[in-house]
This record gives sequence, structure tokens and C-alpha cells, in this order.
Amino acid sequence: MASLSENPPSLISEDDRDTAVQRLQEAYTEGHISYEELDERLHQVLTATTRSELVSALASLPEENAGTTSTIAAVGGRIQRRGVWRVPRNLKVESAFGRVHLNLSRAVIEHSVVDIELQLGTGRAKITVPRDAIVDVEGLHTGWKPTLYKIRRRSRPGGPRIRISGAMGFGRLKIRHARR
Repeated sequence: MASLSENPPSLISEDDRDTAVQRLQEAYTEGHISYEELDERLHQVLTATTRSELVSALASLPEENAGTTSTIAAVGGRIQRRGVWRVPRNLKVESAFGRVHLNLSRAVIEHSVVDIELQLGTGRAKITVPRDAIVDVEGLHTGWKPTLYKIRRRSRPGGPRIRISGAMGFGRLKIRHARR
């Protein structure tokens, strides 16, 4: 019988699994692994239950592309992204004073999961996500006003998962799905 002081194996989430699958697909398209190796490693990832099993399936892959993280920062004023723009895998938005508006409705989103980290002092923030996006705001800490977000009842499968984290001081975050 195992003692209670032993640490249980670290279980993985579906997001961890999706990220691992994406890394394998990128490694294959960039020529780092063969089709046979991709097939074998995908099987490992899809049947993995612990983090150590995922790590072994991703062993010897090149590090993730450092170009997948971007930071937008301003002390004051407005931060705005709209129209057609390429969304990185990890986006950090930092603003002491001012408004933030990120419109992802027409943006090029190449990743199944996008992490947006907000570090905002005062001012409002608005994020418009694609119609079929799944939004997760559990990692966001708001100090003054709650986040305004109404979960879509019906969304088509296959949309990106937008995970919003970080901290907001005095201000409110409003998230809405694009109408078209």
C-alpha cells in the first residue's frame, strides 16, 4: 500500500494534450520528425494521462518557437489591435493608464490555444473574440469591477480556446463574441 505522503502523478488537462498535439504537428511540418514518428508520438500523447508521459512523447523536439510570444505595452493612452493581424500563441498586454481594445474577430489565429495575459492598472479593456471561440477567464484577477462576459450557448466546434489571465486594478474587462 502506498503511503499518503507520496505525491500522486501530475495529471494533464485537455489543453495540455492539445498543446502537445500542436507541437508534434509543427515539428512534423518543419521536418524535425518523420511521418512514422509523428504517428507514434501522437498515439503516446492521445493515450497519456500524466505529465511525465507527455514529456516523454515530446522528448528531443526543438524548443517552441520563441516568436510565439509578444508583448504590447503602454504607460498611458490606448492600445488597440483590430482588422487582420497575426495573434501570437502568448500575448502580454501591459498598460498603467488607458484603454485596451483587442479585436480578434478578423485576426489570423494559427494556434488552437491562445493565452492573453493582461497587466492593467486603470482603464477599460474590451476583447472581441471570434464567433466560435471558447473563452476561459479563470486566471484573471480583477480588483474593482467584475469581468463582463456571457458564455455563448451554441458555438461550432473547432474554434480557438482563448485563455485570459493576469490582473486588472481599477477598470473593467468586457468580452464579447463577434457577430459574424
